[in-house]
Amino acid sequence: MSAGLIHLILATVAFVVTHFLMSGPLRRPLVRMLGEQGFLLAYSLVSISTLAWVIVVFDRTDSDWAAWNGTAPLTWAIASLLTLIGLALLIPSFVHNPALPGKKTAGLGTVAPVGVFKVTRHPMMWGIALWALGHMIAAPTARVLILMTGLIVLALVGSHFQDKRKLAGNKREVGPWQRRTTFWPNLGELLRLRSILLLGLLVWFIITWVHYHLFGIPAGLWLWVA
Repeated sequence: MSAGLIHLILATVAFVVTHFLMSGPLRRPLVRMLGEQGFLLAYSLVSISTLAWVIVVFDRTDSDWAAWNGTAPLTWAIASLLTLIGLALLIPSFVHNPALPGKKTAGLGTVAPVGVFKVTRHPMMWGIALWALGHMIAAPTARVLILMTGLIVLALVGSHFQDKRKLAGNKREVGPWQRRTTFWPNLGELLRLRSILLLGLLVWFIITWVHYHLFGIPAGLWLWVA
């Protein structure tokens, strides 16, 4: 294994582990020490710093080895579909998302899930995970596999830990919400959200166009039509 890949593993592990520690066992002592706003600032600085570390190392690491042919028609189609679904989940998840930082759980017990929250109570994290999985399938180089595995672990294991933490903190409000929603995506519900799927398709088309025409890297349909 090259020094670059080892460096990338270290950076990715640091990015993931610091998220888990600061949102888990270190959260309360840090809040007591820094205050809520100070903690959020420190959390943001650590997250941005470790993410920047990952991006720089990823960019400087060679990607000349691939586990399989990601551009084969079937694998490319599967990867494209996963990134499309990921975007359809991610984009609306910024609105009325009780999992976002700073959101209070008061009143959550009476909230009925709507939109992508009928699919999963963690549409943002599942969106990121599916997007990452799609990239692993389409570009299975060592550096992509390392980085995207880290993102998937952070998104899904982090969501599981968040569920447990929020339930322990306010079972009266969080319990009913978790019973009315699901952790694992119900894609049948997503198929009923036609406007969200159309929005996801539009954004996916724009992103893949930019991906190819500005950066020269084929994505989505542009592998076949360019």
